[in-house]
Amino acid sequence: MEFIAQEFLEYCDDHTSGEDDLLKKVTRETQLKVLKPRMLSGPLQGKMLEIFTKIINPKLAVEIGTYTGYSAICIARGLNDSAKLITMDINDELETMVRGFFEESGLADKIDYILGKALDILPDIEGPIDLVFIDADKINNSKYFDLIIDKMSTGGIILADNVLWSGKVLVKKGQKIDKDTQAILDFNAKVQQDPRVENVLLPIRDGIMMARKL
Repeated sequence: MEFIAQEFLEYCDDHTSGEDDLLKKVTRETQLKVLKPRMLSGPLQGKMLEIFTKIINPKLAVEIGTYTGYSAICIARGLNDSAKLITMDINDELETMVRGFFEESGLADKIDYILGKALDILPDIEGPIDLVFIDADKINNSKYFDLIIDKMSTGGIILADNVLWSGKVLVKKGQKIDKDTQAILDFNAKVQQDPRVENVLLPIRDGIMMARKL
């Protein structure tokens, strides 16, 4: 998942505003109690999300894929007092843990946490949406994009995680491609070719696609 040497990652972490006690708790509890803890955003990506949110200053932010709430807390910390984050996830087994973290963060009033399939939830969200973070099942990235793009405000930002997919996007001739890798390849090409956005693929952790609605 990491594409630069460990010592450089540690240097980046050492020169990034650190996790507070709550985010350390989210990390610790996730690693102890939840499968696939590597899905956590982590301090580097989390602080990036917080600062991006502060820069964008969205009225409405949407997160597709809450997991244990780390990234949602980071985004919510970047919101102004009148703004809202809608975050959604299909895993109801994590609900008690996640709601507990949101309450502990003091930001629960800014976060609308919805359980269910994003494909069912997104059509009912009224725009304009100013910021979207996509970090759910990769097979549906393109569908998520299609459901939100026309709801984005002009200048609104879409961020999609894991678009380098542990390096699997660099397909060698004759290599068999699994369905998740193909979905990410299709999504990256879709964004690149869409005239409604301008975009940059950032090599942060497992890759983040940033698309700005024109």
